[in-house]
Amino acid sequence: MDFTETIKQLIQNSALSKTDWNMVIASPLGFFLPEMKRTLQNPEFHGEGDVCIHTRMVCEALTADPDFYTLSDVQRIGLFAAAVFHDVGKIRTTRLEDEKWVSPHHSSTGSLMTREYLWMDCGLCGNMDRIRLRELICALVRYHMLPVHLIDQEDSERKAREVAAIGELVPDFSWKLLCMLSKADMQGRIASDIEEQLVKIELCQEVCRETGCFDAPYHFPDSYTRHAYLSGRNVMPEQSMYDDTWDEVILMSGLPGTGKDTWIRNYASEYPIISLDDIRKELHVLPTDNQGVVIREAQERAKAYLRKHQPFVWNATDITKDTRQKQISLFERYGARVRIVYLETDWDTQLQRNNSRADEVPVEAMGKMLGKTVLPLPEEAQAVEWIAV
Repeated sequence: MDFTETIKQLIQNSALSKTDWNMVIASPLGFFLPEMKRTLQNPEFHGEGDVCIHTRMVCEALTADPDFYTLSDVQRIGLFAAAVFHDVGKIRTTRLEDEKWVSPHHSSTGSLMTREYLWMDCGLCGNMDRIRLRELICALVRYHMLPVHLIDQEDSERKAREVAAIGELVPDFSWKLLCMLSKADMQGRIASDIEEQLVKIELCQEVCRETGCFDAPYHFPDSYTRHAYLSGRNVMPEQSMYDDTWDEVILMSGLPGTGKDTWIRNYASEYPIISLDDIRKELHVLPTDNQGVVIREAQERAKAYLRKHQPFVWNATDITKDTRQKQISLFERYGARVRIVYLETDWDTQLQRNNSRADEVPVEAMGKMLGKTVLPLPEEAQAVEWIAV
C-alpha cells in the first residue's frame, strides 16, 4: 500500500472513532515517533509530556474537527501527515536553556527533515502530484506556528499574502489548512494559555480574509506587481505597476542529475549559458575545493551579459533560498526579469544520471544536499516553475 492509500485508511478509521495510534505507529508516519518519545518539552506549555504524546493529542484534535471532513482527499492526507510531522524538528533542536526545554527554529528544521524523509523513504518525488503533496505537508510543517504569531508581525498583511502565494505552486495549500493545523496544535496540549492562543488564530483568520488570501492566493494584477510587493517594496498590491525589466534571466535549480543540461538544450538553447560545472573544469577546481573563485568568475560573466541586456541561463544547483537570492539580487540590480526553473526527478533516476556524469557527485554528498533543499517559492522571483522530469 502506498503512502497516500495508507493515510487515507488512517483518516477513515479516525472518522469512525479516535485516531488509532497503533496504526499511525505502524504506518510510514511513525518513522520519527520513537525519537519524539524521547524528546521533552517545557511543562509550562506542554503539561502533557513528551513530543510523541503531544503529537497524538494534536491528531485527535484534528480528526475531531468537523471541518476536517469537508476537505478534499489530498488536503486531508496532507493535513493529517503534517499533524504527525509538525514537531519533528524538536528532535534536533530541543535543548535545556536556563533550566527550561526550548526548541528554537523547530518548524524550519522539521520542514527539512520531513522533505528528506518523504522524498527518500516514501517516494514522494519526481512526479508533480507527489511533489505537490510533499510540499503541501512541508509548508504546513514550516508555518504551523505562524497563525498564532501573524498579528504580531510588523507587516501582517504582506506576510499573509506571501505565505498564501505558496498556493500558486501547491494548489491544495491555504491559510485555512494552516489555521486548522495550528488550532489542533493548541488544543493538543495541557497549558493555561490555550484559549488565548485560539483567539490569536481567529484574529489571524480575519486578517487573511480581509486581505483576500484565506482560501486561495491573493490575486495580484500581474507577476511584476506581485514580485515587487512580496519583495518588500512600498507598492499597492491591487494596482498594476509598470514593468521596466528588459528581458529574462533563467536561474536553474535542482540536485545534480535532475537533467538541467537537457532541459536547457530543449527549451533555452538560444541563450548563452553560465555553468558553474564548466567553470570548475576550466579553472581546475574540484567540487570539494573552495568555490569562491568559481562563483566570482561566474558573476563576472553574468555582469557582462547584464550590462548588454543579454538574456542568459545561470546553471547551478541553487537548492537553497539564500544561494538563489544572492544571484537574483545581482540580476535584478541590472533590471533583468528572473525566472526560476526547478527540476526534480525520482531518486533512483537521479542517482543513475549522477553516476553517468564525468564529475559524479558522491552519494553521501547528494544526501546532504537533499537535506538542505528548499524548493523556490513565488516570492523569490517574477516567475517560478517546478518541473518533474
